Amino acid sequence: MTASIDLNCDMGEAFGAYTIGDDAAMMELVSTANIACGFHAGDPVVIMKTLQLAKKHGVSVGAHPSFMDLYGFGRRRISGERPEDIEAQLIYQIGAVKVMAEAAGWPMTHVKTHGSLGNMAAEDPALAAVCVRAIAAVDPALTFVTLPYSQTMKAAEAAGLKVACEIYADRAYTDAGMLMPRSETGAVIHDPAKSLKQVLHMVLDGYIPTSGGMKLPVKADSLCIHGDTPGAVDIARSLRENLEKSGVAIRAFRSPLTRSPLANSGEQ
Repeated sequence: MTASIDLNCDMGEAFGAYTIGDDAAMMELVSTANIACGFHAGDPVVIMKTLQLAKKHGVSVGAHPSFMDLYGFGRRRISGERPEDIEAQLIYQIGAVKVMAEAAGWPMTHVKTHGSLGNMAAEDPALAAVCVRAIAAVDPALTFVTLPYSQTMKAAEAAGLKVACEIYADRAYTDAGMLMPRSETGAVIHDPAKSLKQVLHMVLDGYIPTSGGMKLPVKADSLCIHGDTPGAVDIARSLRENLEKSGVAIRAFRSPLTRSPLANSGEQ
């Protein structure tokens, strides 16, 4: 059986007069796009253009909601919000992209939380439950793309949501299986060779190498590339080419038309 992995990228992060990332080039390399919903980046025009571009290239699409933090690109840790307020904000964002995807004729398949919202929910059971409730409220058939060993994965599975296990090519992991905070030295991997080595361990060998030298078991469904990283397109192209040379096929974990699960099955 041929090994396979979904290659996802956070896109649609331009807004107004500002351009962030090269979505046109990235769409030719990835199998899934997570589209900013307007709270950390993106706007209605950008969302629609990104959906149309994804449809043109046959790339699956999902909503990429965040805290209401345009100023901080969704990467500031926000606390003190009422759970029901965060839930309403998430429903608003997910629902907006879902309806626009339907209007574009390219059904949305999943949700992936962005930045600090995703990192905090991964460790906070209460916030994880809020994210799960919001997704289920919009469409319980959507897949939640989230980290292994996280509270979000546990909450999604307990609620009966479909889950896609996501790994990162350019981020280091703690011994608890969480992403190292960006403020710590070595949290972001800039060396392409080191990034590829980590990915191959996760995809082919089935374990996450941690900063403390541990090997945490993982069954990965999707691999993330950050579209706003300098040189992101070249990184994605090199990563895809090297994965394919290693016998790993690039496939979306969900079909945007049939919504059939594809996770590592090698079947369409």
